[in-house]
Amino acid sequence: MTIVQKFEREHGFTLIEVMVAMAVFLVICGAMFSLVNMSQKRFRTESQVLDSFQQARLALDEAVRDASDMGYPPQNQFSVAPVAAPFAAITPVAWSPNYAIAPCLIGTAGGGTCTTPGDFDVIFEEQYDNTGVNWIRYTLQGTTLWRGVAPKVAGANPAAAVSIAAGNMFPYATNVMNNAPAAQIAAFRAAYPAMFPGGNPQPVFQYYCPNPAAPPALALCQNAGANNFPANVEDVEVTLIVRATRNDAQTRAPRLVELNGRGHRLNPNQ
Repeated sequence: MTIVQKFEREHGFTLIEVMVAMAVFLVICGAMFSLVNMSQKRFRTESQVLDSFQQARLALDEAVRDASDMGYPPQNQFSVAPVAAPFAAITPVAWSPNYAIAPCLIGTAGGGTCTTPGDFDVIFEEQYDNTGVNWIRYTLQGTTLWRGVAPKVAGANPAAAVSIAAGNMFPYATNVMNNAPAAQIAAFRAAYPAMFPGGNPQPVFQYYCPNPAAPPALALCQNAGANNFPANVEDVEVTLIVRATRNDAQTRAPRLVELNGRGHRLNPNQ
C-alpha cells in the first residue's frame, strides 16, 4: 500500500463539507423552532379564546336565568294582596324614568322612551331570595357588563336604587364588544361577516311582547308598536360578543366569540 493511498483513506471531512452540514442543520433547527414558536402562540391564543368563551358563558347563563324568573311572584298570585309592595313583582322588567307612575315605550334595536329597559340595560324584578322581591340590573358600560342586586323599594326609582353610582353593581364580564365604535365594528366584520348585522351595534338585550296580530306569537317590543310596555315583556333574548385579549397568532385578526340565550317568563301577566 502506498503512502498516498493510506492518506486518502484516513483524511476527514473538508471545511466545505462541514460548513454545508452546519448550514443544513441550522436550517432544520430554525424550521423546528419556528414551528414550536408558532404552536406556542397558537396555544396562548386558543387559551385566551377559551377563557373569553367561559366568561361569556357564565355571564349569559346567569342573565338567562334571571330573565326566566322575571316578574315572580306576581300580585295576582296572592289571595290577599300583600301589604308591602316589595313582596310582589309589579312588572317583569322595571322601567325608568317614571317608575312606577307611567310605563315607557321599549325601543328594541333603537328608539323608544325607556332609559331602561334598553338595548344595553335591563332591570329584572323578581324574588331573588326569601326576603322579598329584588331589582337585578345588568348594564353595559364601555366594554364591561356590570351586574347588581338591590331590594325593591316601593315608589323608588330602580335605576337609582341599583346602579354603579350606588356602589351595588360589580363588573361581571369584560371585553364585551356589543356596543363597539363603528370603525371597530367594521374591522370585526372583516373577520366575522355574520356578526353585527348591518354594521350596527348588537343589542345585548332584545325584548319580546305578545303579537296582537297573531296571538299567541311574540314580536319584538319595538318603539310605538302595540303591547311594547315593560309589563308585557315575556321573553328576553341575550347576546354577548366577547373579544379575546390576544389577536390571532397567524392572521393578527381579532378573535371574537358570540353567545346567545333566551329567557322565557313562566308566570302569567299581572
